[in-house]
Amino acid sequence: SWENGGTMLSSYPIGTMIAVNVGAPDPVYHLERSCYLEDAHESGTPQAFIAWVVGLTDGDVVDACVWRYDTTPSAPPSTRIWGSYTTTGGTIDDYDGSAGGNNDYGPGTGWDQVCHQWIFDSAAGSQDGLVIQIRTYSNPGDFAWIDLLEVTFPDTAVVYFPEPFSATEDATWSSIKALYR
Repeated sequence: SWENGGTMLSSYPIGTMIAVNVGAPDPVYHLERSCYLEDAHESGTPQAFIAWVVGLTDGDVVDACVWRYDTTPSAPPSTRIWGSYTTTGGTIDDYDGSAGGNNDYGPGTGWDQVCHQWIFDSAAGSQDGLVIQIRTYSNPGDFAWIDLLEVTFPDTAVVYFPEPFSATEDATWSSIKALYR
């Protein structure tokens, strides 16, 4: 759930997804908070990075499920769960290839759960991370919600989830942007 106040770890392209931690009257599936996602990309498919699993080795299995909400059957906005690899020793933004995902865009009739399983391939050691993302298929200004993310991963790996933003008194725009690099 998004009960801790977090939203997303990063996005691609950076700055093209607006993510806000919300409560009622916005739709919430589990407990009291969910994550509102808004497309801020003039064209393309923005991606919200909602978990990052690192320390993976060949053959490791990662499962993820998330609840998504939209009320537009067969029309934008639509969402799906997807994954991408990160470079060994790199950051969440060090893209090293697509890991694929679920092709189900959802029924658009309220809350539904979408899941996917990845079997990790390190590409001969060049990759050790898997970014779990929500991709939106929509137009600028369109929005959807996600809630109750569940990730199953090997004991030898580490998973990062979104943390709440902490404001600082002497923050400048440059210092705030540096938090997300």
